[in-house]
Amino acid sequence: MFRSLHMKLVLILILLILSVMLVVGTLMMNRVTSFYLSEFRTQMEDVFTTQFLGELRDEANGADAATRLRDMLYAYAGPLGIDTYRQYYILDASGSYLAGSDAVSGPKLEVTSNIIRALGGEIGDRMYLAESYMDIAIPLSAGDTIYIIYIKDSNAELDELKWMLFKITVQVILFGLLFAVLLSFLLSKTMTMPLENVTKGAARLASGKFDRMLEVQSADEIGELTRTFNHMAKTLQETLADVEGERNKLGTLFLHMTDGVAAFDKNGAIVHMNPAAEVLLGIPFSETLTYDEVLGDLPQPGTPTEEDQTPSVEYKRGERTLQVFLAPLGVTENERGTMAVIHDVTAQQKLESARREFVANVSHELRTPLTSIKSYTETLMETSDLPPQTSARFLGVINNEADRMARIVKDLLTLSRLDYGKFDLKLSRFPSSKMLTSVYDAMVFEAKNRFHTLTLDLGDNLPVITADRERIEQVVVNILANSVKYTPNGGTITLSGHVENGMLVISVSDNGVGIPKEDQSRLFERFYRVEKARTRDKGGTGLGLAIAAEIVRYHNGTISVESEVDVGTTMTVRLPIREDLPDVQDTRQV
Repeated sequence: MFRSLHMKLVLILILLILSVMLVVGTLMMNRVTSFYLSEFRTQMEDVFTTQFLGELRDEANGADAATRLRDMLYAYAGPLGIDTYRQYYILDASGSYLAGSDAVSGPKLEVTSNIIRALGGEIGDRMYLAESYMDIAIPLSAGDTIYIIYIKDSNAELDELKWMLFKITVQVILFGLLFAVLLSFLLSKTMTMPLENVTKGAARLASGKFDRMLEVQSADEIGELTRTFNHMAKTLQETLADVEGERNKLGTLFLHMTDGVAAFDKNGAIVHMNPAAEVLLGIPFSETLTYDEVLGDLPQPGTPTEEDQTPSVEYKRGERTLQVFLAPLGVTENERGTMAVIHDVTAQQKLESARREFVANVSHELRTPLTSIKSYTETLMETSDLPPQTSARFLGVINNEADRMARIVKDLLTLSRLDYGKFDLKLSRFPSSKMLTSVYDAMVFEAKNRFHTLTLDLGDNLPVITADRERIEQVVVNILANSVKYTPNGGTITLSGHVENGMLVISVSDNGVGIPKEDQSRLFERFYRVEKARTRDKGGTGLGLAIAAEIVRYHNGTISVESEVDVGTTMTVRLPIREDLPDVQDTRQV
């Protein structure tokens, strides 16, 4: 209730008036008390003059001194103000009651500090505001006898006056409080109303509402505050619009950029992570993530200098190779965090590795036949008396190595056209059964030369497909030739075809040496060979299966391998059965 400025002002004004009234009442009480004390002292001094004291001493020297002193004081009762509230007493040297105007309370009279001073020979006239009575004790010496004249006022009259003043003060305070409440409500409302309007306006600004400006109701400081607030609201609206626009741009950029972005505060707690970073790091965003959980032990960047550049480190995350750029985030040292930009360089590294391996393989494959050609050519040139049979054999080797180089160059050109999309398919409609029979007929004699048993197993009603027949035959011949070549003599090879799930499935199975598991995933890479020395002896270049895989991919098909060492291998090609071309007659002889 009292948290509002309005109620605080009301309370302050009420407390102020109450405090003033209490101070004034207290001062009045103290002034009245001081006045009574001063009047009592003045009255006693006026009565107890030197002459009157002398007369009292004379009476004290006679017989029955106490009675005579009492009678003399009684004679001065008027000047002394003796009444119901003020009495006089005559005490002996021990402070005991002898006579007085109040025989009832005299014997029980309390020995006060002024009586004690009088017993010591001094006039006891000290009085205090806090005491409930006023008194004076005057010692009288009569030879060896000492009498004490003691005047005591009970302050009852003063108390009655003070109580009357108290009631008047309370009434004044009540009327003053009522007036103060009314006045403070009006005054505080006048002061706080503009401030309440500013507060409501600030609340609207905080909720994002900029539709209404505050009305300026005065030309004083509060009016100036209202005008300044309106200007601030307008400026803030324009600034927020600019910030929102920039934030939307950055948000869209971070959301759709392929590079990952992660931001951390000075304590290492995650601040932001875009979807690309979640994918690259394999970590879903959570507000509880820390720098160590996201980037491991990568060192955080220090305070940058003019010569510093953004540090870049490579970071392995699973099978990915990431390049992480780390930069400090924030302006001051106390606010500084870390910004990490994450770039996936896995494909680049694989491409660079493949490029280096490709160059090395091509160099090696071309160097081998070139070395043979150069050696045999130099021998023919330097030896003029070689037997004709030897010269003919050397020339045959040179011719074979040249053919080998030509095949390598032709395969490389084919792969280059496949890579750059310049490989044109000559699509036609042809029966798949006749195509497989043609391949079987072409390879059966080569299989017999190695004492293999080549079997053709065609399913019923093989479809007519739309494809580049020459290229599909090249794929099947390549696979079948590998089986013939790498199966030990006397093996069994089966060429089969059937339809499965709307696809033409062509399989070549053998019971050859098989392919190790670790080599099967790389079988369709360029220049990759399971046993390089053995395959080179058999005339292989490592490009055949790579070309076959690309041709199948161009036909929207797939090629796969299943193999077990010392058991055999099955190569499977799956081609879609397309019917989007008119029925074209295949003129090739089958």
